[in-house]
Amino acid sequence: MGLITREKETAPCTVEISHKFESLHAHVRFNNGAVVWPGDTVEVQGPEIMAPYGEIVTEDRTAVITRASAVERLWTRLTGDFEFMELCEFSFSEEVTL
Repeated sequence: MGLITREKETAPCTVEISHKFESLHAHVRFNNGAVVWPGDTVEVQGPEIMAPYGEIVTEDRTAVITRASAVERLWTRLTGDFEFMELCEFSFSEEVTL
């Protein structure tokens, strides 16, 4: 991995999509033990997976992992906490308006 260059790597993976009342999630598990680090991106190859309501769908696919450069990895570590706060929603009022 270079200072500003990126590398791509393919990895076999298992995709699990759950569309149940108790759990609505999508998980990707790498079958070869690959690890995703801060700044890396993952693209799962193949058509869209749709799980009918009340079911869990599991499929084997191939994922392309684009490794972040050293500069991108450092930037992600430095700014990651600020981006996390964007996901938080705070409310201190009792009124609900739509």
